[in-house]
Amino acid sequence: MKRRGQRRSSVSGSVAELFPPPGQWTEDDYFALPDTNRYVELSEGRLVVPPHPTRRHQTAVGELYLRLQTFVQAHALGWVFLAPLPVRLWPGKIREPDIFFIAREHADRLGERFCGVPELVVEVLSPQTRRTDRSEKFYEYARAGVSEYWLVDPDRRTVEVFALQEGVYELVGHYGPGEVVRSRRLAGLEVPVDEVLT
Repeated sequence: MKRRGQRRSSVSGSVAELFPPPGQWTEDDYFALPDTNRYVELSEGRLVVPPHPTRRHQTAVGELYLRLQTFVQAHALGWVFLAPLPVRLWPGKIREPDIFFIAREHADRLGERFCGVPELVVEVLSPQTRRTDRSEKFYEYARAGVSEYWLVDPDRRTVEVFALQEGVYELVGHYGPGEVVRSRRLAGLEVPVDEVLT
């Protein structure tokens, strides 16, 4: 007679055998995953599962999305999307930015399962994602050709805007309380820091 713990271990082992080992995941494996409510990214053949977002994180994402979407729609500039929606930076590198913008002239980058490289990406920092957003994703987005990258810090109530210059991000604006965020890629867009980071 099997004990409950033994059965659970056996079932867990069987489930694990259905998936590739770390470092060997492909895009086909990634897109064959069952639907979940979690973000899942693919990097270096490994699945990356970011932590659940906090209330403060989601409040900032919602406020920023509303302003970007309103501006882009009013000027018929393209499309603004929220995670979870995969973005394929290059073969085998799939991220899920908090917010991203694809210009109308790049409608060919819109896909049903995933989108191609955006013009603008916004990542809202959390204690668990701060290092990845400032290091790995910082270089990945630049390598992929994302022309503008926003790093939003709800704890410090700051927004940093980076523009791609000859393949490298250059800080073009660091905004705090009482200031208004401006974009190079979306000329005319103005986002008061106090309205999105409360």
